[in-house]
Amino acid sequence: MASHFYRLVIGALAVWRLTHLLHAEDGPRNVLVRLRSWVGHGFWGDLMDCFYCLSLWIALAFGLALGEDWKERLLLVPALSGAAILLERMSSNHESKPTVMVSEDEEGSQCAAEETERSQ
Repeated sequence: MASHFYRLVIGALAVWRLTHLLHAEDGPRNVLVRLRSWVGHGFWGDLMDCFYCLSLWIALAFGLALGEDWKERLLLVPALSGAAILLERMSSNHESKPTVMVSEDEEGSQCAAEETERSQ
């Protein structure tokens, strides 16, 4: 039982680290910046631009490697990806963006009202 938890924690940390490395870091001598520009805007470029998408594909590899049977492998993939996403949200310095509400007035024109604080 303890080894299952250990593999889950190590797998989640590894998925987050690799996903963050490929998605947001420059790498030594800007090698990852060059890789992201080389892959361009196709499937691979879009994949590297989206942390959520990239974490799912990386979690697939880790889930297949860490799971003991197919049921466990199938459950590990979203669990590892979800853990990586939670770690990214906890470690990022991004401030929450204000909510923008769009409504129509009596004449049918749209106006946007921006909330200053976001309720959590």
